[in-house]
Amino acid sequence: MCAKGICYGQADVSLMQPYQEQFQEIKKQLPEEAFFYSSPLERCTILADFLSTSNFTTDKRLMEMDFGSWELKSWDEIPKEEMDPWMNDFVNVKVPEGESFEIMNDRVLSFIDEKLTEVSKPIVIVSHAGVIRSFLCKQMNLPLKEAFSNKVDFGQVIKINL
Repeated sequence: MCAKGICYGQADVSLMQPYQEQFQEIKKQLPEEAFFYSSPLERCTILADFLSTSNFTTDKRLMEMDFGSWELKSWDEIPKEEMDPWMNDFVNVKVPEGESFEIMNDRVLSFIDEKLTEVSKPIVIVSHAGVIRSFLCKQMNLPLKEAFSNKVDFGQVIKINL
């Protein structure tokens, strides 16, 4: 796990121990019969492995936003001339060597469109806050610029009907 104040999206950081008790609480909230999908990043696959008894599929479209050259830097050390345009329009402005929220959203919607047509039972997705916010924007028909109005906590189970 990264220290507070560090920018990370697709950097493969691990989970802070202990997490087994929280995993048990999450599992209690899930349907017994489900297909499990996970971001391939370790902080998600550890949970997906626990929840699905090792029966899950990873999909790169479920990865967090790519923060490019900002990955693993302190938010304070990111140059203001790079940060300000993104902060003013994170939906459309790409992070240097990374992606914009819109690019991430496009890959998330691709996953949604594909899975909605091929899956017949509930889906459990283990992913990241940005991806979950993207799902919620779709569900609530919110513009992407409102994505951060969706509060997403670590280990939170959010039920989405699309």
